Amino acid sequence: MSVPQTQAQLLQAINKNYDKLAGYLTHVPPEMTVQKTLPGHAQSTEMSVRDLVCYLLGWNELVLKWLARDEAQQPIDFPETGFQWNQLGLLAQKFYLDYPAQDYPALLDSLHQAKRRLIACIEAQDNDSLYGRPWYGKWTLGRMISLNTSSPYANASAPPAQVGEGTKCRLEIVAPSAQQTTPVFAGVTQKPFCTGS
Repeated sequence: MSVPQTQAQLLQAINKNYDKLAGYLTHVPPEMTVQKTLPGHAQSTEMSVRDLVCYLLGWNELVLKWLARDEAQQPIDFPETGFQWNQLGLLAQKFYLDYPAQDYPALLDSLHQAKRRLIACIEAQDNDSLYGRPWYGKWTLGRMISLNTSSPYANASAPPAQVGEGTKCRLEIVAPSAQQTTPVFAGVTQKPFCTGS
C-alpha cells in the first residue's frame, strides 16, 4: 500500500495493517508469547511476541498523547519525554516494561482499544489538518500518525503463528547514523522475516 495522503487512505492503512497483524497475534500459542525469539528494537537484545505487543501499544499510546497535548495546545516532547529520536531502542525497551500487570489477552485488548481511540481522533480531523501543512518539522500530522501506527503494524506482520520448531524469526533493524537529521520512526526500518533452520 502506498503512503496515505488523505484521511480515508490513512484510516484504510491503519485498519488493514492492524487487522492483518491482529489475525496473527491472536493465534500465537500462549506459551510462545513470552519466549524471546525475536531480536529486540535495540542492538543485541531479544524480545518476545508479548514485548512486540507492548511496543505497538506503547507507540499507539504515545501518538494519542501527542494528539491530546496538541489539542490542548501544550508542548510535545518528541518522541517522548526523556528520549531523543536516536534513542528509539531505549524507548522500545521502556515500552516492553510499561504493562507488567497485563496478561497477553489483556494486552491485545488494550492495543485494540488504543487503535480504536486513534481512529476516532483521525475521524475528528479533516484532510487539511492531517495533510495540508507541516505538523512536526516537515512532517504532516497524518504522516506522523502513519509512521508510528500503520507502518509498525505492517512491519510486525510476519505471521508468528507459523513460527515452529527450528524456525528463527528476526526483525531486521537499520540503525540511524549519528549525523541523521530526520527522525527514524517506530517501525519504519523493520523488516520481519522467518527462515527455517
